[in-house]
Amino acid sequence: MKENTKGFFRRLDWLLLLLVTACAVTSVVMLYSISANGLSDQVEPNDWLVQLIAAGAGVVGCVVVSAMDYRKLAKFWFLYAPVALVLVALTFTDLGYGREGADDVAWVDLGFVQIQPSEILKIAFLLTFALHLSKVGDKLNHPLHLLLLLLHAAVPAGLVALQGDYGTAIVFAVMIVCMLFTAGLSVWYLLAGLAMLPVACWVMWEYVFSDVHRERILVLFHPGTDPLGLEYQQDLGLKAIRAGGLFGLGFESEGYVTVPEMHNDFIFSYIAQVAGFLGAVTVILVMAVICLRLFADSHAAKDKMGKTICIGVLAMLFTHYVLNLGMVLKVLPVIGIPLPFFSAGGTAMLSMYLCIGLANSAYTHNIKKYRMFYDAE
Repeated sequence: MKENTKGFFRRLDWLLLLLVTACAVTSVVMLYSISANGLSDQVEPNDWLVQLIAAGAGVVGCVVVSAMDYRKLAKFWFLYAPVALVLVALTFTDLGYGREGADDVAWVDLGFVQIQPSEILKIAFLLTFALHLSKVGDKLNHPLHLLLLLLHAAVPAGLVALQGDYGTAIVFAVMIVCMLFTAGLSVWYLLAGLAMLPVACWVMWEYVFSDVHRERILVLFHPGTDPLGLEYQQDLGLKAIRAGGLFGLGFESEGYVTVPEMHNDFIFSYIAQVAGFLGAVTVILVMAVICLRLFADSHAAKDKMGKTICIGVLAMLFTHYVLNLGMVLKVLPVIGIPLPFFSAGGTAMLSMYLCIGLANSAYTHNIKKYRMFYDAE
């Protein structure tokens, strides 16, 4: 057991864990700075502390999950999947609520704690979908099996879309496509899906999006048409980024630009103010290396299930990064999606760490003798 423990810690992807922890530490520092400088009435005085506690619990949870065999975790789907679905279902009851300024109702107030169930659903989906794909195996491209997989995938994506959380729905959609492709989906199905994409976009535009959603997209093609309305937040975000200059304003300045949701979805604009262009580029490079590490870990995974878990986590983080940065830089519409490991939110911080733990589990368990809880047979 002692030898297995040493082997596990040697094989743990420490670089990945250190990179996401560096992001979490940056988040805590930025939230404390926003609160200390009184830059936002949306930030509670102890938000940075909640973030710190969530990050600390996340590191522990990540290591514990890394030590567990992901295949055994997946087999207990009947315990955690129903819980995740029930929590999401509660958002459609009186317990559900939406954050101020948000279009979706994606939070649940349990009295003693407020959580975002879709973050828990991501973890459950990663495991259950990877398990389903491994069970199907080489029969993936059989129409019946593919249909069942798509029905499986439609449940979480559909639920978050019904909440009005289209950003998270897009994240699920990208995860689904990438995990299917990694598992061996035929390129012909992908081409058929691309051919149907214009029709799907038209249906979404005509029958799903509200007028506000359409206007948020149209204003990108006609900048300056609504500077005091739909463009206001993004224009302030760009102004904040420009204010940081090359080296940033530091943690004490009278020249800060206040941006709505600067502690959450627009935290990148505050990072750029404090650390400047060089700091913002460093953050982007760190996110890029995180994605590259997950891609490398997927190749090191022993089986298809491990590979699909790693790719699922990669797809989730990459989509968050692209949507959030595109939103802040005003090249994509405001869609209300956080920047993983940076934006305020205890549930999101903890769930992201657990997802990293799942990827690390797939990476560390690729050689039998180094499994943490391996018993010789």
